[in-house]
Amino acid sequence: MNKQAQIISVAKKTIETESKAIANLANLVDEEFAAAVEYIYNSNGRVIITGIGKSAIIATKIVATLNSTGTPAIFMHAADAIHGDLGTIQDNDTVICISKSGNTPEIKVLVPLIKARGNKLIAITSNGSSALTSQADFVLHAYVEKEACPNNLAPTTSTTAQLVVGDALAMCLLDLHGFSSKDFARVHPGGSLGKKLYLRVSDLTSINEKPKVHPDTDVRDVIIEITEKMLGVTAVVEDNKIVGIITDGDLRRMLTKADSFKGLTAKDIMTKNPKCISNDAMAVEAIELMDKYGITQLLAEDNNRYCGMVHIHNLTKEGII
Repeated sequence: MNKQAQIISVAKKTIETESKAIANLANLVDEEFAAAVEYIYNSNGRVIITGIGKSAIIATKIVATLNSTGTPAIFMHAADAIHGDLGTIQDNDTVICISKSGNTPEIKVLVPLIKARGNKLIAITSNGSSALTSQADFVLHAYVEKEACPNNLAPTTSTTAQLVVGDALAMCLLDLHGFSSKDFARVHPGGSLGKKLYLRVSDLTSINEKPKVHPDTDVRDVIIEITEKMLGVTAVVEDNKIVGIITDGDLRRMLTKADSFKGLTAKDIMTKNPKCISNDAMAVEAIELMDKYGITQLLAEDNNRYCGMVHIHNLTKEGII
């Protein structure tokens, strides 16, 4: 077997091993899992997630997922907890401890301290009979038969399973909270993801020029308007209502058909019934319309009144394309 074939073989085997383990997790979701979710949902406190080694890294990701989907969560490293960070835990908090074996020295020291405080303890573990599971109030099973590592040592399948269980927990809580896309936008205001959820057409038309001409405007003045407003297009507006659109392409087509544009007006070369969008619509709706009709700009209106222009360059600049 050549080197490339060997690489492909190892990669496929890793993915297959982990995918089988993940598929089996669905069989391990039980009433205790549901009870743990309900307890967190009904709690007035936060979720404190702890672990050590690779499990600690997984814990930080689950914390991020919970925070972004409506459940306040904090990461507490198991080793740091027994050296002062135990004060992170408040009376009403629920503690989730992640550990494949459930028997690591730090976990054995930490668990009794958590129990002594009176906080509920949830275990995410692959070992159903460990020091952790024996003291946990709820056990979420993240059992894996073997690691993807050929030596069955490096945490691979087990950490993937922990992550999946954490995601399942977070999605159940999201569902119970009725966490909507608007809620999601509120906690994700930055980046392209947030912009897709809250950016509206009006946010873009307000920063653009507002090219417009009257149906009787001379073609020469139409060209000037398109040039000055630098959007490659102008709306044709009468009584503040959109009656047409003229693009650079319309002007080029006009020049191929007419020997002279003397006497021509906007209404002679405009495209009637142009594609429009509500000024209050989401920006992603503008993307969908542009893609559907193969165009690069849309006229925005509010109650049939012209509001401005949204261009594909706006959407690209905002990072949502």
